[in-house]
Amino acid sequence: MHTKKKLLPFALAAALLALPLAATAQDEAAEEEESMFSWNAALTSDYMFRGASQTDGEAALQLGADLNFDNGFYVGVWASNVDFGTGGPDVEVDTYIGWNTDLGERVNLDLMLNRYNYLGEQDGYGAIDYNEFIGTLTLDETWSFTLGYTNDVYALDDDGFYYGLGGSFDVGMGWGLDVTVGHSTFGSSTGYEDYSDFSVGVNRDFGPVNVAVGYYGTDSAGDDNFGDTADNRFVVTFSIGG
Repeated sequence: MHTKKKLLPFALAAALLALPLAATAQDEAAEEEESMFSWNAALTSDYMFRGASQTDGEAALQLGADLNFDNGFYVGVWASNVDFGTGGPDVEVDTYIGWNTDLGERVNLDLMLNRYNYLGEQDGYGAIDYNEFIGTLTLDETWSFTLGYTNDVYALDDDGFYYGLGGSFDVGMGWGLDVTVGHSTFGSSTGYEDYSDFSVGVNRDFGPVNVAVGYYGTDSAGDDNFGDTADNRFVVTFSIGG
């Protein structure tokens, strides 16, 4: 599993606090001409991936950008600091291509091929980059069903599947409720146990900034796989985008 390096909290905060100015400029430009470019940025107390911390319980600064085309195709890049322990990479950079389309008034389909790239590991640590195909079916902009597949999970040359169910609900007063449950399975040669993860959280927009508080965890098999990084925990995230 992934582990990653820390950035100074003050540097993270300064970078994120500067972004609302960019958001304002982006909004003003959008009024004049609609752009196919979109971006996102987040400061989170912990980078969680399928129930396990990718930053060893520390904060993360995350930045992303996409090009979205009229025919539904898109390409993008997303990055975060990570901490996988001694000698491990410092940064994860995801590069992806996908296609998004409405199958009807109530159903949306998103198909994406994602490349997990890890940078900054020391010689001898070994490459852990791998590809994953991710398909998501969304019903009524509320329920989502996700299937992920890779034939090289964690660069171990064996299969990995992820099955996810999520729900996003408006609970009033501008607050949203998000819940997810997921299950990961691994080929026998990886040495990982199949495990389940979950999250439940609330979020609300405050001006251009979305504030989210979530609770994340795994079952005992997740603890066996990832140790303390899979312990149940609260996570606070501040995000913006345009």
